[in-house]
Amino acid sequence: MAGYKILQAEKQGIYVLKFIGEIRLNLCCTLDNLVDSITLDPLFKTVVIDLTETEIIDSTTLGLIAKIAMAAQKQSNFLPTLITTNPDITRIVTSMGFDKIFIIVREPASRIEELEEIPVLRASEQDVRDRVLAAHKVLMGLNKQNRDEFKNLVRALEVEEPG
Repeated sequence: MAGYKILQAEKQGIYVLKFIGEIRLNLCCTLDNLVDSITLDPLFKTVVIDLTETEIIDSTTLGLIAKIAMAAQKQSNFLPTLITTNPDITRIVTSMGFDKIFIIVREPASRIEELEEIPVLRASEQDVRDRVLAAHKVLMGLNKQNRDEFKNLVRALEVEEPG
């Protein structure tokens, strides 16, 4: 069994995404495609992201989560919800400035039904690099600490871009 899963449900434009296990770079193309499909849904209102079973989450994933939060606010003015019960993950999302773009709930959701597993996409090295770069630019836009934290990574990825 894989050490990670992304589950999804949708009802009346409200999406629920549940991340289970180690959510890292290898899922960035899958997650970015999911974010794009959700935000292109004309009925999309907001998103609830459940991190209660997330063991590890990397900055690329956090950038993609921030991207969907900002899309939700822009499209419907609803502040999305992020559920986290792991103190380490709560500390990370708070330090990234997620308390400005999410309602952060520190208790597990009482009932989330009808979640379907999202199949993981294969991605080229260039696809991954492009998505890592874009996700970190989103994080850098959230606050000065993130700009300082990720500026060298973004600069290095931009230098590596072909052509």
